[in-house]
Amino acid sequence: MSHDDLERAGFKDRTRVAEALATVRDAVTGHDRTERVALGRADGRVLAETVTAPTPVPGYDRAAMDGYAVRAEDTFGASGRSPAILREDDGDGVVAPGEAVRVHTGSDLPDGADAVVMIEETEEVGSEVEVFDAVAEGENVGDVGEDVAEGEELYRPGHRVRPSDLGLLKSVGVDQVEVYDAPTVGVIPTGEELVQHDPSPGEVIETNGLTVSRLADRWGAVPTYRNVVDDDPNAIRAAIQRDLAKDVVVTTGGSSVGERDYTPEVVDELGEVLVHGVALKPGHPVALGIVEETPVIMLPGYPVACIVNAVQFLRPILKAVGNMPVPEHPTVEARLDRKISSDPGTRTFARVRLSEEDGERVAEPTRASGSGVLSSVALADGWVVVPEEREGYDAGDIVPVEDWEWSA
Repeated sequence: MSHDDLERAGFKDRTRVAEALATVRDAVTGHDRTERVALGRADGRVLAETVTAPTPVPGYDRAAMDGYAVRAEDTFGASGRSPAILREDDGDGVVAPGEAVRVHTGSDLPDGADAVVMIEETEEVGSEVEVFDAVAEGENVGDVGEDVAEGEELYRPGHRVRPSDLGLLKSVGVDQVEVYDAPTVGVIPTGEELVQHDPSPGEVIETNGLTVSRLADRWGAVPTYRNVVDDDPNAIRAAIQRDLAKDVVVTTGGSSVGERDYTPEVVDELGEVLVHGVALKPGHPVALGIVEETPVIMLPGYPVACIVNAVQFLRPILKAVGNMPVPEHPTVEARLDRKISSDPGTRTFARVRLSEEDGERVAEPTRASGSGVLSSVALADGWVVVPEEREGYDAGDIVPVEDWEWSA
């Protein structure tokens, strides 16, 4: 369809969000680039290998309490009124029958001992130790491999490494792991009216490219934030072709069917536009395509619409290409203080601010609802997602508020 035909047709049919994402997701495969990195560089990276424990933790039987290592049978019958009387170790570090050795939490359990009596259940009297509580064999003792067994599978490919994982890996003797390279993305803002600073009448400060590149960074990608490209098919074509070596290309602006919206037409010439027009608000004029096996995400130019679509489409596509998990955004429940309207069949993202009233969390829809009002999302605490099957929410409804800006 020609550019003029698209402009006249508008968006008569809009693809539902889940279908649009599935269409592109099915055309995308994860890259296979990996590198081996030291643990200190692995935080936040995605494993490309199964990791098993080469050594057990603990690697020896150890005391689980401060106290005395003993033979359990030597404490049988001990009580507060009738303590067991044991000799203090003679210095050889071996617990012989009738002996006790002072130990601390984490200490190697001495030979001959099979239990530990807590320090508070003992009293030192000269060279002897009075034990006021009987212990069973193995009591207050950490066995070899109690925490992690030798050969135990710890993590599988696709796991995103957390700080706690680093501690566990180091404890079992792993000092390097194989991880996937972070996916790369070229971010191309389009629009001849865009400037970086000091706008004249008719000019607009470029914000979408900056915002999207920083979001991509938070989502685990390596973004390249390009200079603004004019609304010219040749310039747009050259910019997209330049970045086809990236894992993903994302453009901002020029995704609709207006007089200067050339990007979908250019992508369709270079490859294929899979989706153009999605049933979500704000931001239905998003387009999704593939050029030479590289996904091209064409985001709308209005700032809020750009952000909504980046979260819904760019984030999961970057994760898929980078072999990364796609965790759900955290949500909190709040009472809606004003009605939210939504068109049936459209997924609506209503920005809200959160407050507390009489110990209850309250969600207040932001007054500015236009997709070009950046402050309506930048000053919000999250958004309420109204699913396609609803016509909105009423005041007083308890609704989930999604923290879309969570960085994982």
